[in-house]
Amino acid sequence: MATFTARLSPIRIAMFVLFAVLGVGATLRAQSSAGPVTPPPGQTVQQPPPGAQVRVRVALVNTPVTVTDKKGNSVNNLTAADFRITDNGVDQKISHFDFGGDPLSVVVLLETSSRLNSFLPQIRRTGTLFTQAVIGTDGEAAVVGFNDGVDKLQDFTKDTDAIEKTISKLQTGSAGSRLYDAMSVAVDMLSKRPQPAAENAGRRRVLFVVSETVDSGSETKLGEVLRHAQLANVTIYSVGLSTVRADLHSKPRSQPDRPAPPGINTLPPPPGTIQTPETANNEAAGADLLGLAIWAVQNVNHQVKDRAMDVAAAATGGNHLSTFKDRSIEDAIDELGGELHSQYSISYAPTSDSTIGYHEIKVQVNRKDVKLRARPGYYIAPPGD
Repeated sequence: MATFTARLSPIRIAMFVLFAVLGVGATLRAQSSAGPVTPPPGQTVQQPPPGAQVRVRVALVNTPVTVTDKKGNSVNNLTAADFRITDNGVDQKISHFDFGGDPLSVVVLLETSSRLNSFLPQIRRTGTLFTQAVIGTDGEAAVVGFNDGVDKLQDFTKDTDAIEKTISKLQTGSAGSRLYDAMSVAVDMLSKRPQPAAENAGRRRVLFVVSETVDSGSETKLGEVLRHAQLANVTIYSVGLSTVRADLHSKPRSQPDRPAPPGINTLPPPPGTIQTPETANNEAAGADLLGLAIWAVQNVNHQVKDRAMDVAAAATGGNHLSTFKDRSIEDAIDELGGELHSQYSISYAPTSDSTIGYHEIKVQVNRKDVKLRARPGYYIAPPGD
């Protein structure tokens, strides 16, 4: 095989090296260009695979499950084998199962708006009820108050005397009601408490709200709160106070009232009718709460105008009781506390990485003639959303 060897002069060698360096520099500049690179004619740009999905890791999902018979009595003799749970239709393996025994971490969130001055004596008396009926012997609680601002009145403690003393000395402030901002603070506090898992007993995370069911001035939307609460496995319970009843008992004010709470007409009722808490509550009846809950977490930039706390409870597997009619604040707290300690707590680690978007949780039990209530799902937001 013949070999061809070219002899180059020193000047030609220097010129060759110079052109080579200039060529490499031009190539590097092209690669680091901030603008788009136009492909050669006839060459297509490679696109990502169709249907590609962004996935993130969800370490643990916990859902409280309330099971009652036809008479409304708690069904308390079920085992993990009696339940089937799916996440977006995929069967899940239960990693933690308990009935009413997991200790609680509770944030007691109390409205301290001056609008509720007439309710203040009743609210101050609820301290013992919270420590005994809600928090329980192994539980811990923090106390947060809110009006135009949000105040952490008591950090997490097992000291029942400290909890009761904080509530008994509650003071009202301004007339505002930044409910959603306060809920956001409470959910963030709870997200840092240990939660139950297969290898760790942990604590059930509960947000317990006593307030009007209306927000005024919050920067946070309810949907944002619920997204965070679902991913942090926080269950929301609430006792709704009647603004109408508060107005009837409060002193006359020179300044005009802010808009009426959801479900209560701001216009005068038709001639011959009287707007009452009961008729206002009836007007809001029949709403698809689970549908509203799913819509709220999927559309965080929109407002939930009606029955916000009903929606919050439905989204997280909790419950909301109103003090309309003959139910007192004490009765509502006692009833919700009883439910908290007669629930099944079910946890699972999703079997694979989770796709962005809404995940539907379905819980089934192999028992006839029972009613079951659990959280409907959770929402995973895209990065940066």
